[in-house]
Amino acid sequence: MNVAVPCQTVNLTLPHADVGLLKSLSKKMGWSVRVERKSGIEKGLDDIRKGNLYHAKNSEDLLKQILG
Repeated sequence: MNVAVPCQTVNLTLPHADVGLLKSLSKKMGWSVRVERKSGIEKGLDDIRKGNLYHAKNSEDLLKQILG
């Protein structure tokens, strides 16, 4: 017999190393876990917000920053 059980969505912030533990625990408990991942654009926008920007004087300076 299936009985409707009220569920609640919870957001957790965990160290990356503990995600596996959470997944194994949730599997044993019958919970569902969804790990959200940021897209490349979201990561880039976060860098801009944090001020992680680099400016090159010219193309040679840009190549030095990239390769060196």
